[in-house]
Amino acid sequence: MTTVNVYLNFNGNCKEAFDFYRSILGGEFGYVGTFGEMPPQEGMLDVSENDKNKIMHISLPISNETSIMGSDTFEGQEITKGNNFSISINAESKEDADRFFNGLSQDGEVTMPMEKTFWAAYFGMCTDKFGINWMVNFDE
Repeated sequence: MTTVNVYLNFNGNCKEAFDFYRSILGGEFGYVGTFGEMPPQEGMLDVSENDKNKIMHISLPISNETSIMGSDTFEGQEITKGNNFSISINAESKEDADRFFNGLSQDGEVTMPMEKTFWAAYFGMCTDKFGINWMVNFDE
């Protein structure tokens, strides 16, 4: 089943926000990882000391089908109201992921092409022609 979730971005207070959401919505975090825990990647700059303890990814399941997810931004990236979220699609197949991504990125901007990631998913990010941020994911 394809699912759609909201992905939130923060200026360094992601964990604080998610602790707050969990206190209201209940549940347990599905995953919590920091930028400092990422393995080195070709083409990526080293993570600064100021960013190592920031949240790279966190998820809080709300139901069997829905989660809220989030991350902090790197030092120097500016988050403003309106660009601090993405819609995340978890596709049922690699073909669906490509179809969703290719359609959503048409006449928009690809910020990360669809590719295999260190967390073992096929993943990409884009902004559609209307300015909406999308994350497309397929877990193999």
